[in-house]
Amino acid sequence: MNQPQITPPQPSPADSHGGWIDGIVQVFLRSNLSIVLLILSVALGGVALLVTPREEDPQIVVPLADVYVSAPGLSCEEIEQQVTTPLERILYQIDGVEYVYSMSRPESAIVTVRFYVGQDRERSLVRILKKIEENKDLIPPNVLHGGGWIVKPVEIDDVPIVTLTLHSDGADEYTLRRVAEELAQRLAAVQNTSRVSLHGGLPRAVRVEFDREALRARKLSLLEVKRALQAANVLLPAGQALRDDASIDVRAGGLLRDPRQVAEVVVGVFEDRPVRLAAVARVLDGPDERSSIVRHGWGPAAGAARGESEAGAVIFPLSPASQPAGGSGPAVTISIAKKQGTNAVKVAEAVIAEAHRLAAADWFARGRRGRGRGSGGLRTDAGGELAGRIHDQPRHALRPHSLARLAGGRPDR
Repeated sequence: MNQPQITPPQPSPADSHGGWIDGIVQVFLRSNLSIVLLILSVALGGVALLVTPREEDPQIVVPLADVYVSAPGLSCEEIEQQVTTPLERILYQIDGVEYVYSMSRPESAIVTVRFYVGQDRERSLVRILKKIEENKDLIPPNVLHGGGWIVKPVEIDDVPIVTLTLHSDGADEYTLRRVAEELAQRLAAVQNTSRVSLHGGLPRAVRVEFDREALRARKLSLLEVKRALQAANVLLPAGQALRDDASIDVRAGGLLRDPRQVAEVVVGVFEDRPVRLAAVARVLDGPDERSSIVRHGWGPAAGAARGESEAGAVIFPLSPASQPAGGSGPAVTISIAKKQGTNAVKVAEAVIAEAHRLAAADWFARGRRGRGRGSGGLRTDAGGELAGRIHDQPRHALRPHSLARLAGGRPDR
């Protein structure tokens, strides 16, 4: 006689689902896993806070580039008609371009191209270069042969994160500029710094001031003299000489390394006699012509207490309260930017720490005692004072464009 088989009840899907969820809940209730995960989350959050780069500006990808065009001999109206307007029309045809700005000046122009937010930066720059190359046949002869163009990208990281201003009650703008140039080289060695630029002061230059009457008497033009100076400041390889199992590199020409050499350059021939530059011009080695002015003055809050990393903090010791409020004097500002993707706070602190280290090492005061300059100090952000170490800069080869500063006549001696 067959007996009926009894089938055990099968758990429903709801009971099975509730079983493994209940198991997970029981694990967290009966063990210390919750506390461990909580501590791990807090630790990871702290590490992320320390490691994640901090920025003072939002990192929005907006590709932007400036196209600098040089066209010697063209007026502002001709630049606008022959260069700026056609270039604007060509660049606006690029896919992804939102705006095109331009500025026309005598013999030069600047065209700014801005893409939409989110466009790839590298691809956008390649598109600009490719578009210009495709329309090279439309470039005016003054630009193609006599001038040229250059594309410079503009990024948010080009904005300075630290500015140091040098000011002194005894040093002039030329001295401040030379001190700032040496200080900028030392600060540029700080890790993760990018562009270091100087604003204000008078940089060193070799200027040539011509005597019109002397040029006319020797039948020379300014263009002939300029070409002679450029030809005298060229050093080119001329092959190799093999002798006695030795190879000797041969170079033709030479570089002008001293202003006295510039004055001795032969710029022409008159009545079968060589004409040297000193006979038709005066060569000056010193401050360049003024192109911008930067000044600094103490305000009513000059004596307020600040932290050493705050804006306006004095690095090199000088009492701001002793300075007259409302007055101003010449100054030079050093602006420092950071590399892309680095921590802005850490880089700024490292730059300021390096400035404090130079001050603690008596870097500024040694130059003041050695040269007898006035007292000063160094101050972060837009303002401060300094009397720094001043010594002769190495005399590098003089560039041709620095020799082409032509004046209309010779000043009275």
